[in-house]
Amino acid sequence: MNATGVGRAIADGVLHTARLFAPARKAPVVDVAGRTFVVTGATPGSLGYVVADKLACWGGDVVATCLRDPARLERSLTDGMSGVAGGGRVTASRLDLADRASVEAFARSTEERLEGRLHVLINNAGILKGMFAGRREPEYAPDGREVHWRTNYLGAFHLTRLLFPMLERAARESGDARLVNVASHQHVRARNEQLFDPAACRDSWDAYGLSKLAMVHMCAELHRRHGAAGDFRAVALHPGTVYTNMIAEGLASDPRLRVLRPVLQRLTRSLLLTPAAGAQTVLWCATAASVQGGRYYERCAPAPPSAEVLDQEAGARLWEASARWADS
Repeated sequence: MNATGVGRAIADGVLHTARLFAPARKAPVVDVAGRTFVVTGATPGSLGYVVADKLACWGGDVVATCLRDPARLERSLTDGMSGVAGGGRVTASRLDLADRASVEAFARSTEERLEGRLHVLINNAGILKGMFAGRREPEYAPDGREVHWRTNYLGAFHLTRLLFPMLERAARESGDARLVNVASHQHVRARNEQLFDPAACRDSWDAYGLSKLAMVHMCAELHRRHGAAGDFRAVALHPGTVYTNMIAEGLASDPRLRVLRPVLQRLTRSLLLTPAAGAQTVLWCATAASVQGGRYYERCAPAPPSAEVLDQEAGARLWEASARWADS
């Protein structure tokens, strides 16, 4: 990690530590019976798993996704609801956001499963490669695109476009449909000019931050295009710095940390937020009546995003470029 990266890491650490000692904010329980949700990236131990579990326990019909073993995920979520009065229905499906065929197959099956109505899409799935090891060259997905950009942003954009007609229908019929993008504070690392050359990001953290900046832009632009009537809301959020599978896998992936790994795992677990704590802002954005479309949220409240997000021209240009890719 270079000097700039070290400085950013220290600044992020100070900010996170300050928030650890701030009063916790918790999303209130909301009766979501009759509402349908898709939660991507819901592997046990993840932020998405907690979100899917809570929404189902609050009465929602939830489709959760994972990359491997959806049958195991569905059993786990269903077992967790045992004894919960008024709980909703939960199903699980495989979804690989870096695979166009997987995204399209999931969209088709979800339309059938939810009978053409989707109230809330939560784009939570994401990756961060080389978290501690760094990288000298960009890593690419099978289709030749930078892997963070392809998975975290393009895959989520493609899925959102395919499922949007279901969101529109639910918005008309219920007056409340939402897109919730789980972004990250790391989006402040990126600049708009990089959006049109994502492979130029040599550092994994910069590539990750760029994909999250695109996720925030996606919500802002979708709200400008479809949020005027007030029945559809698109919001992005930072869940906090959470100890999830992504952190654990990052520690495990670097051979240089082999000896220190047990100590680092205990240390990070104790310092970072739990998935249950990190899920609160996601749940808030997915259910709270006061959520405002087109905004960015932290700690269950509106927060200022990077100034780059305010550039509407860049957001529109990114949308059009992404749509051309999705339609190709």
